[in-house]
Amino acid sequence: MKLFPLHLIPNDTQYNFMKLRYVTVTVMLLMLAVSVALIATKGFNYALEFTGGTLVRTEFAQPVDADAVRQRLAAAGLDSAKVQSVGGGKEVLVRLPAQGDHNNEDASQKTAEAVRQAIGTADNPATVQPAEFVGPQVGRDLAINGMYAAIFVIVGFLIYIAFRFEWKFAVVASLTTMFDVLVTAGYFAATGREFDLTVLAGLLAVMGFSINDTIVVFDRVRENFRSLRVEPLEVMNRSINQTLSRTIITSLVFFLSVLALYLYAGESLKGLALTQMIGAVLGTVSSIFLACPLLTMGALKVTKQDLLPKAKDAEALARRP
Repeated sequence: MKLFPLHLIPNDTQYNFMKLRYVTVTVMLLMLAVSVALIATKGFNYALEFTGGTLVRTEFAQPVDADAVRQRLAAAGLDSAKVQSVGGGKEVLVRLPAQGDHNNEDASQKTAEAVRQAIGTADNPATVQPAEFVGPQVGRDLAINGMYAAIFVIVGFLIYIAFRFEWKFAVVASLTTMFDVLVTAGYFAATGREFDLTVLAGLLAVMGFSINDTIVVFDRVRENFRSLRVEPLEVMNRSINQTLSRTIITSLVFFLSVLALYLYAGESLKGLALTQMIGAVLGTVSSIFLACPLLTMGALKVTKQDLLPKAKDAEALARRP
């Protein structure tokens, strides 16, 4: 595909991706196993939305640095607080985790006053709005709703792809998508980065990006199976090479767009942007090195007979030039 005078990815590549398919699938299965183990053992660093706690919105007379606010809170014994600048630097959101059995409205107001005294100075006094208390039940409801959303997406993928292609494609596409999502989630478990609602939204977006990338390759696989008289491995290789330029450039443009969001959109959207950047890389890699190789293995192996045109399609295909 050409971009201005540049030719980034040749359209006639002939890489033998299938040659090392057992190696690449093994490596990716190990990545998946490690990610699942990290999620199961270490878990996530859940944000206030999931754990419950107190949200304190403060406003200063002059712009203030979030790091300075964080240091003052730590000096006052509130070192577990999360600080986020909003409103041009004069407003700061302070999130405090749940404090045992004392999380009620009165305790939240006392916490807000403690925050005001800790971060306000004589030169730059702070005022606080009534604190907002988030109960643990809200967090559980959000987590359950997120799980329902993920299940809904996966089931929708299975139904659409099975109807559009063939059931083996649906299973492989779902496995590939789950690989991208679980490895991305495994990164957050491994690093301990905060897992909030924006990260959950990012994971759902990763599912959509991954399935779109995989379907493009699968569509070419189906067409090549019907039109080429070559071995299945050669069909897979040609299909990946024919879509390689589109896959890489689309992913690159998406990655750069999300990178700009990560760099300039502020702290509140960094979780969303980082999730999508990781998902863009994994989605590209998995569509090349995992999806098609799985279609050549075991019960998921696709044959030409699986992809022969159905009776209702035969007449339409016969009219093609």
